[in-house]
Amino acid sequence: MSSKSSSARKRTKPRPSPSPGPKGDMDILPPHPAHTPHATHTPRTARTNGRRTPEVGDEEVTMSLLGESAAANGLDSDHAHDEEKRLKAPMSAKDKAAMGLLITLYLIQGIPIGLAFGSVPFLLKSKLSYSQLGIFSLATYPYSLKLLWSPIVDSIFSPTIGRRKSWILPMQFVIGSLMLWMSFNVQSIMDVPEPDVHKLTFIFTSLVFLAATQDIAVDGWALTLLSQENLSYASTAQTIGLNSGYFLSFTVFLAFNSADFANKYFRSTPSDIPMLSLDAYLRFWGFACYAVTFALLAFKKEDPVAADDPDLNLKKVYKIMWSICKLKHVQSICIIHLVAKIGFQANDAVTSLKLVEKGLSKEDLALAVLIDFPIQIIGGWYAAKWSRGQRPLRPWLYAFWVRLGFAALAMAIVYGFPSTKPVPATYFWGIVVFTVLGSFSSTVQFVGMSAFHTQISDPLIGGTYMTLLNTISNLGGTWPRIFVLKGVDYFSIATCKVKEEGADIIMKASECVSDHGKAACADLGGTCHTERDGYYIVSWICITLGASILIFYIWPTAKRLQGLRQADWRVNVGI
Repeated sequence: MSSKSSSARKRTKPRPSPSPGPKGDMDILPPHPAHTPHATHTPRTARTNGRRTPEVGDEEVTMSLLGESAAANGLDSDHAHDEEKRLKAPMSAKDKAAMGLLITLYLIQGIPIGLAFGSVPFLLKSKLSYSQLGIFSLATYPYSLKLLWSPIVDSIFSPTIGRRKSWILPMQFVIGSLMLWMSFNVQSIMDVPEPDVHKLTFIFTSLVFLAATQDIAVDGWALTLLSQENLSYASTAQTIGLNSGYFLSFTVFLAFNSADFANKYFRSTPSDIPMLSLDAYLRFWGFACYAVTFALLAFKKEDPVAADDPDLNLKKVYKIMWSICKLKHVQSICIIHLVAKIGFQANDAVTSLKLVEKGLSKEDLALAVLIDFPIQIIGGWYAAKWSRGQRPLRPWLYAFWVRLGFAALAMAIVYGFPSTKPVPATYFWGIVVFTVLGSFSSTVQFVGMSAFHTQISDPLIGGTYMTLLNTISNLGGTWPRIFVLKGVDYFSIATCKVKEEGADIIMKASECVSDHGKAACADLGGTCHTERDGYYIVSWICITLGASILIFYIWPTAKRLQGLRQADWRVNVGI
């Protein structure tokens, strides 16, 4: 195995585009790009004859960066014009094939992510308490921690197989094998009245770890698969592939896993059996992983490593990361990332579960997500335009207040859930509008912060910078979740009251926390009475903390950071 670090064979490392890209929380609603894990590229170097080159983003952003770079470095207008014409050239057949391959690889990655981040928590909600769901949320952590092993993926490989295929092939093979094993075992674990949450967490943590490792390798391969003028399409391939996989495993799977959905839209004779079971879904995608892996092995040859690649060994890559972490400004932005999402955690993690608990069907929820998904893709494009210029954090800060407002509005929506069945159309469309607008504000925040990351990252070590910043951002969305879910149970008081010979016998509160406990109470002839719902308490705690942190730390710190010179964010790469 070689230990030589990767570079783009004298290509400039593309910075992630300020367009909607995946990011990493275990969000239940909806699977749009701003809610799925951030793309984090592996550490790479980028040198281009002493000058900065245009990097990724939509074409307008790319051309803007090109113009700024040309002016800053004294390039003549003819050269800049030639560069502009080259970037506007149509995509070649080779690049189109590379785009198709990248979309397929990201799609394979999105399938297990959609299950772990979306569908499985919904399927478990009827049998587990919020505290137990908080334990399961630990399965999403590998996507927030992959910075720790990304230099290993970048530095160790087999020259015979190829730098990226050395990791993609075994990861996809193991993902397929694990999904096949799960197809014969997971359903039996989940079908019992009280599923073993620790076993399920271990299984899905392993699956997400494999997908995260595959993501590191695919991100790096995208830099050499696409030609220089089309490198900006790497993020487009990621957005399409990863979010399509997430969408299939979350919205589409939940819909076809519902017998009511099948009875309503596809069956003339009602049945209690869903059209698509979890084991069948896992089995199909397990074989699909095998097919893609063997096709990649047989038909796609990876270009050999260039002899003049700069030698950044594993030790040096980690030292560069540590040097970046020691910068005071980087420490400030990392603190912002770690605390910025506290204010929205109760809304993101619990609101949709509460709506389902109160009677919103999975079919209605799937429809709301279906409407929201394309709107967020389009909205992300316009959000990228707002985040251009010297103050990309300005829309991020404004959207912060909007998201806090929607977190407060969510409590009113849950509290006002109608008791009539089915849910009135006016209330349902109110949920759709709430979902779309709330998600759009999240997209604006994501795009604004991505634009800021693009501005401050040193192009010579852009991969290291982006991996670090995006990983910390992902972690900021995952670490508070387990405490929020446990807090809902901790502050909730629910009792099971059973009438017996004219007297009420009050059972212990824990029997009415989960849906299974409520069913057990009903079997005893009792009814559950919620005296205090911890959701509202935890929501107010999160909103209050979020607003306080925004006013006293995030707002002044963000304005200070975006006013710094680029030189203030640089480190010495000749460590």
